[in-house]
Amino acid sequence: FMHIDTNNLEKPIFLQIAEQIEDSIFTGVYGEEERIPSTNEIAALLNINPHTVLKGVNLLVEEDILYKKRGLGMFVKEGAREKIRNKRKNAFFEQYIERLIQEAGKLQMTKEQVIELIERGYAHDSLT
Repeated sequence: FMHIDTNNLEKPIFLQIAEQIEDSIFTGVYGEEERIPSTNEIAALLNINPHTVLKGVNLLVEEDILYKKRGLGMFVKEGAREKIRNKRKNAFFEQYIERLIQEAGKLQMTKEQVIELIERGYAHDSLT
């Protein structure tokens, strides 16, 4: 279910937990309005402090992806998957597209040349 890298110095454990839960929602492991495992269940499974798990879960509550049903636990909010998709599209643009365009500019490539490379990448991908 979840894999946490405790040796990763760049990404805190609570952030890894939030990302893993978010990914599980995005890939359909947890559907909208479905309960996710409790903080204590996750903590026991990963052998980490429940407070660390809670910190990660609270991040997703702040992002409007999870909500608490008093006495029942944390649930995936309706519309969470679409919210995650939009968040990831924005991150994709910032991490890849903006850098791609900057690098293409340094290489003095035209928009058409960049598109040609992307199309070649898709064609190559469809062969495998």
